[in-house]
Amino acid sequence: MENQQLTQLIRRELPGLLRRDREIREWVLSLTRERYADKGETESRFDRVLEELRQDREENTRKWEANQQELREMREEQNRKWEANQQELREMREEQNRKWEEQNRKWEANQKELREMREEQNRKWEANQQELREMREEQNRKWEANQQELKTMREEATRHFNQVYAQQDEQRGQLARSIGALGARWGMQTEASFRHALAGILEKSFGVEVRNETLRDDAGEVFGRPDQVELDVIIRNGVLILCEIKSSISRSDMYIFDRKVTFYEKRHGRKATRKLVISPMVDARALALADELGIEVYSYAEDVTV
Repeated sequence: MENQQLTQLIRRELPGLLRRDREIREWVLSLTRERYADKGETESRFDRVLEELRQDREENTRKWEANQQELREMREEQNRKWEANQQELREMREEQNRKWEEQNRKWEANQKELREMREEQNRKWEANQQELREMREEQNRKWEANQQELKTMREEATRHFNQVYAQQDEQRGQLARSIGALGARWGMQTEASFRHALAGILEKSFGVEVRNETLRDDAGEVFGRPDQVELDVIIRNGVLILCEIKSSISRSDMYIFDRKVTFYEKRHGRKATRKLVISPMVDARALALADELGIEVYSYAEDVTV
């Protein structure tokens, strides 16, 4: 009998023999026992697997709880740092407010001092004028009495008048210097100061033409309604620079300035070489927008290069 026929015979007859003949069944089980565990061994292995799973679950639970504790501690630490930062910010704001109020008090004191100086100068001027009037009357009376005496007194009066005028001129100079020094301490905080400074620096140092132009926007292209459009214009050797000088610039102000430039270019048929904004206070969002629109931003007129 060939091996293939024998194999088919075993496959066909073996299941029945295993059910009917106990000895054959045990013999087959003894042959396969080395490869397969019996029921008791299988159950023991299953119990060990369950125990290992339980231990892993407990270990994972401990790790999870440890992680949760660490997260809670991290959150608490972050909250403490946040509160510390908030406290520091509050203190900084309070300090800035105190400094601002102190500056305002100094400004008011200086303004009061200037007013008092002006009033004092006016009183002195009126007193001098009164004295001059009295002297002229006295000179006229003495003129009738003696020409020579009048001439002498006139010369004396002239010398006195020159002395008084020199004192007044010196006092006016001191007042002007005081006002100038006060303006220098506080800086160029107004649009007019920036505009005058820019015009003076560029015209005197660089020989350029600086002018302020006001155009009528009847179609409302800039502001959405008919209005006046004002721009500062710098011209030198064919270079056209358009400027916006303001005490503070917001994001909307930057958009308006860009529309002003477009309106000016359209009206004059000429492209601006540069677009400048000069302001001591520029919003951070306006700075970002200026980069997008190709606008140069300066905090001081002296920083502008031609």
